[in-house]
Amino acid sequence: MKIIDVLPGDPRLESDLLPVLRELRPHLTPEVFRGVYEEGYAQGLRFSGAYSDGGRCVGVAGWRVVVNTSSLRQLYVDDLVTAADQRSTGVGQALVAHLEGHARAAGCHELNLDSGTQRTGAHRFYLRERFDIVAFHFSRSLTD
Repeated sequence: MKIIDVLPGDPRLESDLLPVLRELRPHLTPEVFRGVYEEGYAQGLRFSGAYSDGGRCVGVAGWRVVVNTSSLRQLYVDDLVTAADQRSTGVGQALVAHLEGHARAAGCHELNLDSGTQRTGAHRFYLRERFDIVAFHFSRSLTD
C-alpha cells in the first residue's frame, strides 16, 4: 500500500479520492469538494489517499494541524474512510500511522477526530487503534 498527500488541483482528488470520500460524505459533489479544498487548504486542510498495490484508491484521510488551548497542537482528522470492500484489510491502520507521522513531525501533542454516534464499527476500530473517548461533540445548526 502507498499513501500519498494530494494537493488542490490534482486530478486524483476527483477521480480517485472523491468516490471513496463520498462513502462517508455522500453530499459532496466534485464542485463542492473542489471549493472546500481550495478554501480549506489555506486553513491547513490536507488530503491523503491510500492506494492498493494495484493502484486503486482504497482509503482517504482529510486532516489539518490545529493549535488551540485545549490540546495546544493537534492533528485533527476531518475525514477518515476506507472503501467498504476494503475494510478490515489494514487500510485504516495504515492511514492512522501516516497521520501519526505527520502529527509527530509537526510537533503535535494529540491526534484527534470526531465520529458520528451511529458509526459503531468505526468506533470499534478507533478503540483498537488506541484512541480514547474523551469528549462529547455538540453542534447547533445555523440554517433553517
